[in-house]
Amino acid sequence: MTYKYLFGPVPSRRLGMSLGIDLIPYKVCNCNCIYCESGKTTKQTNTRKAYYPESEIKEELNRFLSSNPPLDYLTFSGAGEPTLHKDLGDMISFLKTNYPGYKIALITNSLLMTDADVRREIREVDVILPSLDAISEEAFQKINRPLRNSKAIEIAEALADFRKEYSGQIWMEVFLLPGINDHPQELRLLKEALLKIKPDKVQLNTLDRPGTEASLKAIPFEIMLGIRDYFLPLPVEIISRKPHERKETAFNEETEEVIIKLIRRRPCTMDDLLLLTSLPRERLEIMLKKMLIARKVITEVQGGVTFYLSA
Repeated sequence: MTYKYLFGPVPSRRLGMSLGIDLIPYKVCNCNCIYCESGKTTKQTNTRKAYYPESEIKEELNRFLSSNPPLDYLTFSGAGEPTLHKDLGDMISFLKTNYPGYKIALITNSLLMTDADVRREIREVDVILPSLDAISEEAFQKINRPLRNSKAIEIAEALADFRKEYSGQIWMEVFLLPGINDHPQELRLLKEALLKIKPDKVQLNTLDRPGTEASLKAIPFEIMLGIRDYFLPLPVEIISRKPHERKETAFNEETEEVIIKLIRRRPCTMDDLLLLTSLPRERLEIMLKKMLIARKVITEVQGGVTFYLSA
């Protein structure tokens, strides 16, 4: 059974087994982040509207969740910015009313946190994972490449205001890139902002999948450790790639279409695809070789790890 608006469950480093809910067409976003694993933004906008029919999204959710699959989170995410969907608040209320046994997560680039309506709509989410990669305008523009009128300092202030309104968990992600936001002045500004936001977690990340710029490099782990220590006493951790231990999966389709849909949203390793498809390794290897020959997928090596991407 195929789904247009749902993907996964995905073994997430931060959220365990997460069912993705994609409310926005592919690469419609208000940022064009240089590290985005989904590729370059093709339509950059701050316009909130119903990008897909709400009734169709709810129908897919009812169909998927009717069997009570084992999931850690229902996650609004995808290859675009979820808060651009104007009916996000209604979708959250629908899940809370009809599927109260599941926790809800929202992954956001934080740009629309300056909108009071957005902050009000997302208050019932259990975990919000906003990004804050820089405070200086120079680094913010270089990393996130937002639409005009988006200011990093205003986003940080809006997140601090939201913390006062919101009783759920805030897990801040800071994506670090060498030579851009890893120097003392930028780290000091970030720490000052995070102390005001008071997140439940600060999760430091760096490149482990191909971004939109081929020249980007990861920050060495030893340096990441030093940055982690600098952010103390904030509740800070380094996000690392670890194979997910859980064996449950909701995928029964062993098709090329499933693989293409997955890697179109984000590059995947062989281990990722083994978890997501439940295919035996030998069969998956044969399938991927055929897809490579047919140019349905391509590979890219990042940090010594091979990733499969859509061609």
